Amino acid sequence: MFALVDCNNFYVSCERVFRPGLNEKPVVVLSNNDGCIIARSEEAKALGLNMAEPVFRKTGFIREKRVHIFSSNYTLYGDMSQRVIETLRSIAPMVEVYSIDEAFLYLSGLKEPAQKWAEYLKTKVLGDTGIPVSVGIAQTKTLAKIASKAAKKTGGIFVIQNNSHRDCLLRNTGIGKVWGIGRQYSRLLFKNNVLTAFDFSELDDTWLRAKMKVMGLRIKKELLGESCIPLETILPSKKAIATTRAFGKKTNDIRWLREAVSTYAVRCAEKLRKQGSVANLMDVFIHTDPFNPNEPQYNISKSITLPIGTNSSRELAGFALICLEKIYHPGYVYKKAGVIVDGLEPQVSWQSALFDRADRQREKKLCHVIDNMNRSFGRDTIKIAVQGNGQEWKLRQENLSGKYTTRWDEIIEAKV
Repeated sequence: MFALVDCNNFYVSCERVFRPGLNEKPVVVLSNNDGCIIARSEEAKALGLNMAEPVFRKTGFIREKRVHIFSSNYTLYGDMSQRVIETLRSIAPMVEVYSIDEAFLYLSGLKEPAQKWAEYLKTKVLGDTGIPVSVGIAQTKTLAKIASKAAKKTGGIFVIQNNSHRDCLLRNTGIGKVWGIGRQYSRLLFKNNVLTAFDFSELDDTWLRAKMKVMGLRIKKELLGESCIPLETILPSKKAIATTRAFGKKTNDIRWLREAVSTYAVRCAEKLRKQGSVANLMDVFIHTDPFNPNEPQYNISKSITLPIGTNSSRELAGFALICLEKIYHPGYVYKKAGVIVDGLEPQVSWQSALFDRADRQREKKLCHVIDNMNRSFGRDTIKIAVQGNGQEWKLRQENLSGKYTTRWDEIIEAKV
């Protein structure tokens, strides 16, 4: 048996943990630069506010309905996600972190009824973290995913009890809602009158193999209760790492572009070190605002092969600045930049170059010290000088909540 635990309206729930007065009130969380709605409370959904809706179009409506707005606070959300996962691991030792707000659990040797166990889990997570969750339980991960969606309409728990119960759920699940079936396959299946998950489960194996290869057969078996997708308790390393951001304020000054690009390169280096990888390729891009046709448009990138695989912040920032100098053109107002590192390989299998004169052990120790300092005292406590302070290009976050769980000076004090 598998369980999928899904945090309800996760970003909103994180904000409510530290501001309980927002319970039962409409709340939305915005994307980077406070652009679009990316999370809504149930009350906000009832008002008709939609996902990905540009917030500037609803300013008057939001003010009239007294909707509470928050800028995305990923530091807080990431830490709260980790707390939820730690609680889940105290209940079920085999946990796969699927996303920031979802996790699969393998229920081996469950002795009590699944419904009762799920009720205990919901109470435990809410008590330990303040985050409400929905739980779907079934024989496979694909069915558990479907059950978790149904749980949101049935008090937070949905257990697939038997085959007839399963078939009823599949008949009420649109084909586009099945885990693993994307837009292209959805269009193909619609053309062949496959409208629901139940329709898919009755497809001929030969047709499935011809149209959707092994993946299609695996999904069918999962829908019929045969587990084909094992739990992944160890997350695979990323094959590429990207850090891209739209600026809070557009700029034509290369000084601010240098600050942004070098900072993005440092972020990539931090992620590389965290997963124990080095990069051999780099791509840097800059572009203007594609949504403003009144401004001259310029969109360009530069790719380079690094002379040696590295995860050094100083080296990657230096290479990123070299790329920027080659692609920057004055006379344009830039809206976004990004750094992508690719050609990743494990640091343990890294090989030096014949003419490499850098002291790699010294650089490794330096990065280790910097990472520890920044973890202890906050991001960018120690940074490269060229990163600057980001005042001219940093994200617009006019409604940012506090870092209640990661900064001593922002911890909420309880007065007795």
